[in-house]
Amino acid sequence: MTITLYALDGCPYCETVHDALTDAGVEYTTIWVDALHSERDEVRRVSGQRGVPVLVDEARGVTMCESTNIETYVQQTLAGE
Repeated sequence: MTITLYALDGCPYCETVHDALTDAGVEYTTIWVDALHSERDEVRRVSGQRGVPVLVDEARGVTMCESTNIETYVQQTLAGE
């Protein structure tokens, strides 16, 4: 399973998603992004926007943003795999 989380250090929404992934026992890779929105070209390339957090689930072809949506996805889809 290849899960990638794009996150900003100190971002409370990113920390919430990190906690959800950890609590669900999901293995994932974090890509830390620049604090400046203008420097987040990789985030824009994968998600169409520059905000974080962004979760990419390559195995299912899913890319999503918004921490509450990601938390729901983690709980309903990824937990226990």
